[in-house]
Amino acid sequence: MANNQRPADMARITTPALAKAFIEEQVTALRAQIGDGKVLLALSGGVDSSVVAALLIRAVGKQLISVHVNHGLLRKGEPEQVIRVFRDELHGELIYVDAVDRFLDKLAGVADPEKKRKIIGKEFIDVFAEEAEKLSGIRFLAQGTIYPDILESGPVKSHHNVGGLPESLNFELVEPLKFLFKDEVRVVGKELGLPESMVERQPFPGPGLGVRCVGAITRDRLEAVRESDAILREEFANAGLSGKVWQYFTIVPDFKSTGVRDGQRSYDWPVVLRAVNTRDAMTATIEPIPYDLLAKITDRITHEVPGVNRVLYDITPKPTGTIEWE
Repeated sequence: MANNQRPADMARITTPALAKAFIEEQVTALRAQIGDGKVLLALSGGVDSSVVAALLIRAVGKQLISVHVNHGLLRKGEPEQVIRVFRDELHGELIYVDAVDRFLDKLAGVADPEKKRKIIGKEFIDVFAEEAEKLSGIRFLAQGTIYPDILESGPVKSHHNVGGLPESLNFELVEPLKFLFKDEVRVVGKELGLPESMVERQPFPGPGLGVRCVGAITRDRLEAVRESDAILREEFANAGLSGKVWQYFTIVPDFKSTGVRDGQRSYDWPVVLRAVNTRDAMTATIEPIPYDLLAKITDRITHEVPGVNRVLYDITPKPTGTIEWE
């Protein structure tokens, strides 16, 4: 059997009992691989890296050193949740890096989507590599590779955030989830005791909110994306839609329109709502949001988010539109 081929007799992990058996098996395997060595992990707070972190903490405790880089493009409350879960509740070794100014300074004035992605990716690699070089005795690099990554990329896929680390660091890879599909990872995460909001976290692009602040990123417009996204997620949860819609988020494009606020003319941004369902992300359909919910979301965003005077709803399926705007 090829090293990256899922075992033919491997049962799908669909129940807590199967997840528990998988965790016990991986804890044994991880202890055998790592021994008394130290492991480094880029912990984004996404499903895959979070489950890897929780699994490694269970297996080797403080031999795992997680690095959480806050590049300023995360959703509201995510850095705080990562710190609370992995440092305070699971008592792991977590290095928190506040790199917000560094990233946003590099992105200032850059409007081209591909240039933004490259800057964010390169800067993340640089920050992570700098933190890695400060540490001694690191022999292993943990990654949240899952089976679809292997199917899409052939040989083992480097984590999109750390694939460009200098070869001089010479780490051995640790990939405990590489034969699991996303739904199986979620079942394992629940069995490990991770919070529902983290395990059921919807897909989030590598560049984060950087691709939802369309055009050149400014700090005030980025905050408008972050705050409006938090309102949308809160209202979807209240309406019982959070587990029924594959992906939903807000976009703030780089143009303004005339409006009225407190009896005065305003010239502010629009917020665009996006909510889609898909099986494979190759095509996507639009989630019909009830009108009364749309009205409530609109009222909250226009009254609670500074610099916004209009809310739009994108009803374009994929194709012709893509799921993200950039």
